[in-house]
Amino acid sequence: MSHHLNTNKQFMVGNGILAFAVIFVVVIFVYMSLRLQRKADEERRFVEQYTFTLVDGFQGMSLRLSVNDSLLFASERVDSLPLSVGCHRFAEESALMMVDGASDQLSLFELSPKGGDYRFRRDASGQIVMLAQ
Repeated sequence: MSHHLNTNKQFMVGNGILAFAVIFVVVIFVYMSLRLQRKADEERRFVEQYTFTLVDGFQGMSLRLSVNDSLLFASERVDSLPLSVGCHRFAEESALMMVDGASDQLSLFELSPKGGDYRFRRDASGQIVMLAQ
């Protein structure tokens, strides 16, 4: 009869060792995935720079400049022209948003991933136009 109990005991010890091995492997894979995710989440730095210059037609205008929902410039009244605002690139894709404070009219301009200097003027109809680089 003791032989029958010895077989059950060996079976239970084997199952326990197998369970601990499975748990150990799962812990190793979770640790590796968290470590790789932390490396992927590190903030990427860009060296490209944007310069925005308001050349003509913005005198006395209420204006807000934003790049990707990050406010760069806000003024109740633009006093002097030309006005230059600069920033570094901080995302894979960027767009400049210019909002006229009086009419809440939005002008949207896609920006190059290579950075660059952008010049803008406001025409007689109130439209904001990007000048050729």
